[in-house]
Amino acid sequence: MAEKSWLQDFPQMDRGDLIGIRKTLDGAYRSFSREFGDTIEAFFDPLLRFLVWFEQLLLQSPWWLVLGAITAMVWLASRSWKLTTGITLAMVAIGYFGMWDNTMRTLSMITVCTVMAIILGIPIGIFMARSDRVQSTVTPILDVMQTMPAFVYLIPVVMLLGIGKVPGLIAVIIYAIPPVIRLTNLGIRLVDKEVLEAASAYGASSTQRLFGVQLPLAMPTIMAGINQTIMMALAMVVIASMIGVKGLGQPVLKSITNQYFTLGLLNGLAIVALAIMFDRVSQAWAKRSQKHLGGTGHV
Repeated sequence: MAEKSWLQDFPQMDRGDLIGIRKTLDGAYRSFSREFGDTIEAFFDPLLRFLVWFEQLLLQSPWWLVLGAITAMVWLASRSWKLTTGITLAMVAIGYFGMWDNTMRTLSMITVCTVMAIILGIPIGIFMARSDRVQSTVTPILDVMQTMPAFVYLIPVVMLLGIGKVPGLIAVIIYAIPPVIRLTNLGIRLVDKEVLEAASAYGASSTQRLFGVQLPLAMPTIMAGINQTIMMALAMVVIASMIGVKGLGQPVLKSITNQYFTLGLLNGLAIVALAIMFDRVSQAWAKRSQKHLGGTGHV
């Protein structure tokens, strides 16, 4: 049989060379994981202890106390009786259908991941807003992070740290952090230049302009980024359950593998309830904060 023309088939690297490259890279990563895996795991140990403590706090506390605390926080953030009542009823339904413990595990994971994403993401966004060079460097990385399939994040994390809470935590944070970085950068860059010039005219330093003018005025955009980060973290919960992260994702995964329609539906609705709770509360808090900012007469 005649050899096919390169005009018909795209020229490819020799299969043996390609396998050699793969083996080299895989071997290098395995060596790296054996050499530094324990060190990296020890680095994240304080975060793991905090996550376990927070999870046990939610699980061991009386359900009515946790429900009361959630209701109070929703009310303080939104000052809306309709929203507070709706979320309270949703949490009661979650508990009544036997999903309380898994919901508390998921709630603890999402809370810790969101806090870490905010702690890491907002400073990176600030650096991007203050330096075009940093922005041009970080933006392609964020592009890759946001377009990479979620399952791909699990491969290097599991090879490095195995399965458990820490790998799941890292995977969720990496997957969910880009929006808060992008929108922090965008929000600060959109602050009116005339406002900054007025602040400078009053003798404000660069730090004072950042914390007194830019961040407060950019807060609605930053809150939108935090909101998207929470939604992406919740979307990662089911995928993270594949590497041992307990919570609402595991019953959903079980329902897929065993075709349990009702189990998957109920736990999926519980995830939706958490998503609505985080979404509505964060939006309501952002609106109230912006109204307060507008009423105080900030520049």
